Amino acid sequence: MLQPYVPLVLMFALAAAFALFSVTVAPFVGPRRYNRAKLDAYECGIEPSPQPVVGGGRMPVAYYVTAMLFILFDIEMVFLYPFAVSADALGLFGLVEIALFVITVGFAYAYVWRRGGLDWN
Repeated sequence: MLQPYVPLVLMFALAAAFALFSVTVAPFVGPRRYNRAKLDAYECGIEPSPQPVVGGGRMPVAYYVTAMLFILFDIEMVFLYPFAVSADALGLFGLVEIALFVITVGFAYAYVWRRGGLDWN
């Protein structure tokens, strides 16, 4: 009854063992060359200010908008790929549904473009 799941359980056990092994062994075999640059905070390519900033400073909103747009279009690809794989089986219904999905995402893209969310100024 559970025979078909044995390879899957073994794969999960092997992945967990590899992850545990990697995390456990890394501090012992990894390099120990620390320097000041490696210990400094790094935020999206912005050079840190020479004076200390209370609260860590502010990040420009453009970085967050770019991240959200990336997630939006990345999720779009997650939905488009399975459709491309099974387009023949879905037929006309699948084509209409994916067209509505692409049109909806296209409206979101046009809205962001119109509002200036893609400008880097």
